[in-house]
Amino acid sequence: MERLLLFFCLTLGYALTASAQGRRIRWIPPEDQPLGKTETEKRLLAELDSILRSHEVYANVPPADGRMLRLLAEATGAKNVVEIGTSTGYSGIWWSLALFKTGGRLTTFELDPARAAMAREHFKKAGVERIITIVEGDAHQNVTRLKDPIDILFLDADKPGYVDYLNKLLPLVLPGGLILAHNVEMTADYVKAVTTNPDLETLFYLEGNGLAITLKKR
Repeated sequence: MERLLLFFCLTLGYALTASAQGRRIRWIPPEDQPLGKTETEKRLLAELDSILRSHEVYANVPPADGRMLRLLAEATGAKNVVEIGTSTGYSGIWWSLALFKTGGRLTTFELDPARAAMAREHFKKAGVERIITIVEGDAHQNVTRLKDPIDILFLDADKPGYVDYLNKLLPLVLPGGLILAHNVEMTADYVKAVTTNPDLETLFYLEGNGLAITLKKR
């Protein structure tokens, strides 16, 4: 995991340096659809494409960020992923692409019953409902029921609540585990919390809508 995070640091540093020196960097367009290797992967990618085409995305992550979620989960062998903010299930399917490989599960929390119902339909169509648990209601209260160690925690709900989620769930995150936070430009207090804690190491992925990637040090 440390090597993976180092790669992101070096990549970001190169990008910023090249930009400052006036050089142009060739990036593979993040919205390009990845290629499916197996029939399962092809089915999940097809459902992701269907969600985008039907505009049932609402507050979901963009494709670039979804691909990063999948990459991090699969590269780290994550078994237990906790997501705050299901929305319509788009990010949940990205997680599932990794979790099918790692043998893991996703527990995802959603306040809005209508969005939770839509997510269930998408999960069913994608054939991933058996590895996903949706918890409806106020996540600030519901997350206190979690007991199992967490490999990856993903925050993508009410931005003012990020610090509260972090404080409640950080003790469950395994040493060497990740805390990911979406749209962090909207929550300065969270950025301060994860960049001033000596137990954490944080960098920022600048594609898509922005993602803070935090390592809980061993």
